[in-house]
Amino acid sequence: MNLFHIFHHFIIKTLESLDLVSGPNVPFDWQKKITVEPARESHHGDLATNAAMVLAKPLGQSPKILAQNLANHLIQNPHILKAEVAGPGFINLFLDPDFWRQQLKNILEQGVHYGDSTMGQGKTVNVEFVSANPTGPLHAGHGRNAVLGDTIAALLSKVGYRVCREYYVNDAGGQIQALGKSVYLRYRQACGEPIRDQDFGTDMYAADYLIPLAEKIFKKEGKDWLNQPEEKWMPAFCQQAVSEMLDLIRQDLQDLGIQMDVYTSEKQLVEEKQVEKTLALLEQRGDIYQGVLNPPKGHTIEDWEPRPQTLFRATHYGDDVDRPLRKSDESWTYFAGDVAYHAYKYHRGFSHMINIFGADHSGYVKRLQSAVQAITEDQVSFEIKVCQMVNFLDKGVPVRMSKRAGTFITLRDVIDRVGKDATRFMMVCRHQDMPIDFDFSKVIEQNRENPIFYIQYAHARIHSVLRHSQEIFPDLNLENLSQISLDILTDEHELSMIKILVHWPRQVEIAAQMREPHRIANFLYDVAATFHSLWNKGKEHMHLRFIDPHNLEQTKARLALIMATAFVLASGLKVLGITPIEEMR
Repeated sequence: MNLFHIFHHFIIKTLESLDLVSGPNVPFDWQKKITVEPARESHHGDLATNAAMVLAKPLGQSPKILAQNLANHLIQNPHILKAEVAGPGFINLFLDPDFWRQQLKNILEQGVHYGDSTMGQGKTVNVEFVSANPTGPLHAGHGRNAVLGDTIAALLSKVGYRVCREYYVNDAGGQIQALGKSVYLRYRQACGEPIRDQDFGTDMYAADYLIPLAEKIFKKEGKDWLNQPEEKWMPAFCQQAVSEMLDLIRQDLQDLGIQMDVYTSEKQLVEEKQVEKTLALLEQRGDIYQGVLNPPKGHTIEDWEPRPQTLFRATHYGDDVDRPLRKSDESWTYFAGDVAYHAYKYHRGFSHMINIFGADHSGYVKRLQSAVQAITEDQVSFEIKVCQMVNFLDKGVPVRMSKRAGTFITLRDVIDRVGKDATRFMMVCRHQDMPIDFDFSKVIEQNRENPIFYIQYAHARIHSVLRHSQEIFPDLNLENLSQISLDILTDEHELSMIKILVHWPRQVEIAAQMREPHRIANFLYDVAATFHSLWNKGKEHMHLRFIDPHNLEQTKARLALIMATAFVLASGLKVLGITPIEEMR
C-alpha cells in the first residue's frame, strides 16, 4: 500500500467513524470519488483531499464547515502535523518528517521492486504491437510503436497483470505475393539476367534489402527455378522471403530490447478456416448481411464499391459505416482477417486487449472496436493506442532515407547510430498523441537538455559516490542501510528528495492505468533534477555533502538517501527497458 492509499484509507475510516457517509443521499461510489493527491505547491502541504467537496452536497452541509470538521479529526493521526482548509473546501495535509524518513526505509528494503503493485490482480492482458507486414526491415517509425507497446506491457506487469506481448504476422494476401515476385526478380538477377527498375511493378519491393536473400537462394539452388511457371516458384519464394524478413524483424526487436511472447500467423488462421468460423458465428447473431453501401458523404472510404456485398453491421456497434468482408474477387478483405484474429485472441482467454497502431491506421480504429464488441458480446476491455509520427532530424535538418531500404529510414539505422537506450527513451518521452522530433545530434549530447543522459548521469553519479564511500570507510556495509537511524536527514532539500521518491508507486499506477509511459520518463527526469540539485547543494554547503570522512553515521544516512534514489531511477529505467548505467564512459 503506497503513501496515497494509506491516507485515502485513513480518510475513509475517519468519515465512517464520524457517521458521515450513512445518509440516503450519499452516492454508493463515494469512496472512489474521494481523492488524495500531492499538493500543488509544497508550501500548501504534502497532500490534498477533496473529501469534503464530494460529501458536502449529499450531506446538505457547507463544504468549508465539513472540511474543518474533518480536518479537526484528521489531525489526530500522529503522522499529520497540520490539516488546513483551503479554497472552497479542500483539505491540505502536512506530514511529519519522521513519516517521510520511514518511507525511505521502505524503498531501501524493496530495492528496484519498490513501486510494484497488485492492482492488476493477476488478470491477463494481451498487448499486440508492431505487427508490421513481413515484407522488409522495420522502418524507424515502427520503433515508436514497438517501444510504446513494450513499455505499456512492462508497466502492466509491474502493477500485477499477466501480460502477453504479441505480434500479428500478415503473411497472407497480396502483399506477400508481391514480395515473392520481388525476390524472384532479384533471384533472376543473381542468376545473371539483366533486371531493370521498370521490371518492378508499383506494388513490388525494389529496394536492395532483398538482394542478399536472392543471392542465398541462388547459391543454394542454382538456376533450378529459372523459367519455371509462377505457380511452381511462388509458394517457395514467398515462404523463404517471409521467413527471412521475420528473422530481420526479430533481430531488430531484440536489439531494441523487445522479446515477443507470441507471433501469430495470419496464414495459419486462414488455413484453419478461422475467418469462416468467426463470420459464421456473427452471421448467426445477425451481424452480417448482404447489401449495397451508400456512397460516402464528404469523405473517401477506400473499400466502398457500388455493388452487393457481404457486410458487417459495424454501425450497430458505433462505427460510421458498415464494413465489407469480401472483395469483388470473393477473397476476404483485410478487415475480415482482423475480425477472425481478434476472435482468436478472445477464445485464447484474454479479457483485456490493447492494440498499438501507427498514425496511418487511425482510420481503422472504429471498425475494429465495433468488431471486437460484436465478437465478444461486449465482454472484453479493448483499447487502441495510436502513435503519431516521428520526424528524424540531424542538427535540425531532416534525415534522408536509408540507401539500403530505398524508401525509408530503417529502425536498424537508428539503433546503430544512437543505441538502444536513447532510442527507447526518445520514443516514449512524449504522449503518443503528439509527434516526436528525433534529432540525432541532440540525443547524443551530454548535458541537461538531453534527458536520457541527465537521468543516466544521476544514476552513475550515485554509484560513483557509493564506490568512493567504501574507499573511505572500508568496513561500511551498504546492504543494511535500511536498519540505520535516518534522523539526521532534516534539511529541506533532503526531505524534498525523499518526498519525490515516495511518489514513485503512485506514478507507476497512474501511468499503467492511463497507458502513458511518458509519465515515467518525465518523472525520472524530475528525480534526476532533484538529485543533481542536492549534489550541487553539497558543493555549496559542507554540511550537506554525501560523504563526511569524520562522521560515519551522517555519511550512512546520506548514502541511504542516494541509494534509495538509485533504486527508484533503476526501477523506472527498467520499466522503460533502459539499462541503468553505474559508470559513465
